[in-house]
Amino acid sequence: MFRPVDLFDLSQSEHAALFDGVEFAWDALKRLKGYLKANLRPALHHSADGPSHIGPDVFIGEGTVVEAGAMIKGPTIIGRNCQIRHNAYIRGDVIVGEGCVVGNSCELKHSLLFNGCQVPHFSYIGDSILGYKAHLGAGVKVSNVKLMPGNVMVEVEGTPFDTGLRKFGVLLGDYTDIGCNSVLNPGSIIGRGSVMYPNTSWRGVLPSHMIVKNKALMEVVVRRLRGE
Repeated sequence: MFRPVDLFDLSQSEHAALFDGVEFAWDALKRLKGYLKANLRPALHHSADGPSHIGPDVFIGEGTVVEAGAMIKGPTIIGRNCQIRHNAYIRGDVIVGEGCVVGNSCELKHSLLFNGCQVPHFSYIGDSILGYKAHLGAGVKVSNVKLMPGNVMVEVEGTPFDTGLRKFGVLLGDYTDIGCNSVLNPGSIIGRGSVMYPNTSWRGVLPSHMIVKNKALMEVVVRRLRGE
């Protein structure tokens, strides 16, 4: 499930050429800088809802709204009909597809979002690829660097495999839904249509159409007022 076609509908990105000849989907991240350098044609076709900062080397498509307080650094390509909401921070080396939401206090760097992605509230996305209509609940964080030295490893057929990437966050397949305040640890790969409950800390590979149920133990007791 590591090939691009195993995770992503490549017709749902104008930038599918990033994956040409790629065996492992994460290898597209190694091409991202070069692809942007070769293909970016800066132009701003968006509408503004208040003052924002947009640097050079940025393309924004028609119908996209950039709200007050957003900061967008290049090189970045943002497609048509997106919402870049108040205080969003796009740090560069980013491609955002069509009809996407990048919300309040969300930060993106060195990542690709397929069409229809929603990252609406308080999230960090780095060195990652989010598939068609992937959705992150509020506060989801992608961890993209190991605490220990060395490249990020992915288990392939039971054996650790060196991705060649010191920074690698997550591959989210199409239609994945990640619950609020979850943490996706470096090298996480989530298959198409899978769902993750809130407050999950995930590491590793999750096959398609699975549900990760994080059932925290809770205790309910009778409330007794002081003096009783």
